[in-house]
Amino acid sequence: MSKILKVKARQVFDSRGNPTIEAEVYVKNKSAKAICPSGASTGTYEAYEKRDTNNKRYLGKSVFSAINLINSKISRALRNKNIHDQERIDEILINLDGTKQKTKLGANAILSVSMATKKLSAKVKRIPLYKSFYATKNFQLPYPLMNIINGGAHANNGLRIQEFMIRPDKAKSVSEAMRICYLVIKNLSKLIKAKGLATSVGDEGGFAPMINSNNQALDLIVLSIKKSGFRNGKDVSICLDVAANELFKKGKYSIHSKNMFLLIKQFQNIKK
Repeated sequence: MSKILKVKARQVFDSRGNPTIEAEVYVKNKSAKAICPSGASTGTYEAYEKRDTNNKRYLGKSVFSAINLINSKISRALRNKNIHDQERIDEILINLDGTKQKTKLGANAILSVSMATKKLSAKVKRIPLYKSFYATKNFQLPYPLMNIINGGAHANNGLRIQEFMIRPDKAKSVSEAMRICYLVIKNLSKLIKAKGLATSVGDEGGFAPMINSNNQALDLIVLSIKKSGFRNGKDVSICLDVAANELFKKGKYSIHSKNMFLLIKQFQNIKK
């Protein structure tokens, strides 16, 4: 049985350039790391991300307090525990925090340690990570939803909806799903350029054209699907991550439309 010797955390920087936690779990002669970045917008009821809001040297974004908890409290709690008993390790972490939204230790501390533990277990067993989960047959990679236009907290444009995505419904394999998305994205790039708009990207990698109409964004995607040789709503579907919590102002929702119902109705008409 491989036992945990210690857990060590450090501050690193994520793809947006923000500080985040990297946790490293150690057994004899081996270790594994995991990081836990967060999104640009978070819902009211999401698990709590512990940051040093008073540390102005990092604009209130550093994670040193969470790191200290990992290096002390969490490391002590997990020392000598079986690296392969993921359920028990997660139970210890959850109970150690003891709050519904993980406000004591921080979900970023708990998750980074949990993920590093799972990775190390697979490393010790010398198996791929996916084989360390309970399923033993019929493995299948999930098909992607591609985030292709960014708005809201993810981009500096006038779009209130945060993510406009496509789902390659026609695909029968991951490679085919990627090909379909590739074609739609490339045609979308051409359409945006043809309108004299920049094809710069937002936080999540989708295009962030300087437009302020949700309908215009949807129209661009519908046309790019058609130009790629696919049928909207059949071969490729449009999906939205509205991030509604970001739209709730002064007791009501505001999305640059008369109301939420109007946008939903317009979106449904586009799919027909």
